[in-house]
Amino acid sequence: MSHIPEDELRDNLMDAGCNEECICQILECDKNDDYQRQTILLKKQRYELLDKLHDKQKQIDCLDYLLYELKKEHL
Repeated sequence: MSHIPEDELRDNLMDAGCNEECICQILECDKNDDYQRQTILLKKQRYELLDKLHDKQKQIDCLDYLLYELKKEHL
């Protein structure tokens, strides 16, 4: 079992964007000392967030390009 209290772990997982199913799985792993599966689930969540971040970065890049072109036209 983790040294992090369950309520704190749950709050942290919620803050990290985990859904209820993911939270329950990770808490179950914590109770069963299944460090390996818990690590896999946490890394999966991290990957999903990173993927969303990259998508948002692409959107920002598109806006930056449009702003650049607009500024260039009006100089």
